[in-house]
Amino acid sequence: MDEHTTLYARFAAVVRRHPDETALEVDGQSYSYRRLDALAGAVADELVRTVGRVPGAVGLLAARHVSAYVGYLAAQRLGAVTVPLNPGFPAERTTWTVAAAGAEAVLAQSPGAPVGVPVLELDDAALDRLERSGREPRAGAPGACASTAYLLFTSGSTGTPKGVPIAHRNVLAYLDHVIARYGLGPGCRLSQTFDLTFDLSVFDLFASWCSGATVVVPSRAELLAPVRFVAGRRITHWFSVPAVVSVAARLGRLPAGSMPELRWSLFCGEQLTLDQARGWQEAAPNSVVENLYGPTELTLSCAQYRLGPEPRDWPAPANGTVPIGELYPGHEALVVDESGRPADEGELCVRGPQRFDGYLAAEDNVGRFVAFDGSRAAVREDADPPPADLWYRTGDLVRRTRWGLLHLGRLDHQVKVQGYRVELGEIECAIRAWPGVRDAVVVPAHREDGATTLHAVFTGERTDGDLILKGLRERLPPHMLPRSVTHRSELPLNANGKVDRRALAESVS
Repeated sequence: MDEHTTLYARFAAVVRRHPDETALEVDGQSYSYRRLDALAGAVADELVRTVGRVPGAVGLLAARHVSAYVGYLAAQRLGAVTVPLNPGFPAERTTWTVAAAGAEAVLAQSPGAPVGVPVLELDDAALDRLERSGREPRAGAPGACASTAYLLFTSGSTGTPKGVPIAHRNVLAYLDHVIARYGLGPGCRLSQTFDLTFDLSVFDLFASWCSGATVVVPSRAELLAPVRFVAGRRITHWFSVPAVVSVAARLGRLPAGSMPELRWSLFCGEQLTLDQARGWQEAAPNSVVENLYGPTELTLSCAQYRLGPEPRDWPAPANGTVPIGELYPGHEALVVDESGRPADEGELCVRGPQRFDGYLAAEDNVGRFVAFDGSRAAVREDADPPPADLWYRTGDLVRRTRWGLLHLGRLDHQVKVQGYRVELGEIECAIRAWPGVRDAVVVPAHREDGATTLHAVFTGERTDGDLILKGLRERLPPHMLPRSVTHRSELPLNANGKVDRRALAESVS
């Protein structure tokens, strides 16, 4: 297999070059590249025996346990599509995701996962048995490799999550850029702060494993004390959502000069404020702080802005956020106004090697791409897979500035909560399904520390909001749950007769 064609082929090439380097540290255990590959091979073989064939797609129901990382590599070794599943999400959502993805099996960290397909349990005892079996794993990938490397589901405005398949060529183009930019290789130690259902975790894992670096997995407790984790585990490259900075500062866990050995500090997933960047740099004075931007459909991140060593020289945009800067090499930005004409402020549209090939459900492609004739962008309204020359509509409002692109917010009702992209419409749809509810609106509120909370207002029959919230817990993951659910006899309207979401947001904040 050509080492330039798949994630696993790249990883296998590193195994051959650096077999004894540490690939993974998790739960107090260290795994060399040789050992991690052998264990992934054993799991891959056991999975084939369990299913009776090489599966085309494999669900991965694990988090912050060696099974999560071995399982990801096992699926990739088989040439299967990896479908990350979050153990903290409701069982109903997990079962739906498995079916929608067409997963033929699930690798699970613990027993008790009724998902409608064969489940291979990978708890500590099972992994120990596989590692001690002495069976030689089959070399390479025994199945024909799918063009899709992984499949993630983002929040959908219709109440149904959207499947986003990312091809190997998309993610390899991304890795080619970031591995070189951040000087990754043996001796580098990368934080693993993101859940696997969050696409930014692909950087943590494969920017490490395709370069010879080490993935260092913090416990849940260590995530609340990032400074202690960075210093104690000798992290060289930190990557997280900006909200981590605010939480650490609020808890008094971000003292100046506390991370002197950190070399790179990368943030993505939501707007990075200048205050957050300043507080982190004071704690890590020798690291380079870089703000990254990109939706899942453009493969993790596709734009970057590097802050200089002196805060007095930093940009100072009116919204107090760090610019997203310039797109990665090989990508093109098109900023258009409401009429589709190029503008200095408007919706950001992007094309390039990291742009995905279209949604899992073809109907989700409608209206998400534009063609540009040199003077005006035309929205593509059909569901066919988009040709490579089309731009993906990010739905993000940006402005061209002397610092490059500045992110101004969302054009629709989509927000970022704890780094996750959330369609408010999906939550509203779930609330409207409650008996007696006539209409529902969910609005974001922004706390002083930069975190976003959600608040729901509904009309119809008066119902205890706590009962609705209890029902939502059965349908939605934790980051999508509103902080409050309040009944009103009617919703406020603006001069155009539309629901006044701004007034609602002000009333709940």
